[in-house]
Amino acid sequence: MPLPFLTADRDFDTTDAVALPFDDHDQWRRPYRPGPYRVGAAALALLLASFVLLAAVIIAAAGAVGGAGVTFGFAVLIILAALRLLRMGTWVSRAGVRRVGFFTTGTTPWAKVSGVRTAQQPVRWLNLPRTVQGQALLLDRVAGEQLVLLTDHNADFLSRTEAFDRAADTVEAWHAEYGVRR
Repeated sequence: MPLPFLTADRDFDTTDAVALPFDDHDQWRRPYRPGPYRVGAAALALLLASFVLLAAVIIAAAGAVGGAGVTFGFAVLIILAALRLLRMGTWVSRAGVRRVGFFTTGTTPWAKVSGVRTAQQPVRWLNLPRTVQGQALLLDRVAGEQLVLLTDHNADFLSRTEAFDRAADTVEAWHAEYGVRR
């Protein structure tokens, strides 16, 4: 008994040439999947948050409403940090390239980008102070500054060199399509 709804190798049931929902280039998208280290860290943070929420319920049942409120607030902070950890990375759209960090987010329009290239250089290992030799995807701005978009030793690409190459090629393709021709 074939189950075509469970497979991805079938044609779509549409006859018109309507773009698929993920084909909207005006929406911000990450050109790669989050890596296992990033997802694992967020999962552990959410597990910790569940224990803290359980502690808040126990504290509230014991009658200390103020302590339960503080504990609940701490759990909410852990959940927000885990969600921000999953949101971190490089995002692209027709408008430009966006680098999302834990505390900051910076957007560079394609008109202000002079080039996107991959270079061999010392990179930070898992965003810690230790540096190792690796590859980095660099964004060259018109003003002369450089911005490191991706490295092959961050939480998304550690021990996933093929994924780094695909992501770098995808960002370079977005620049080739929407960047200013000089």
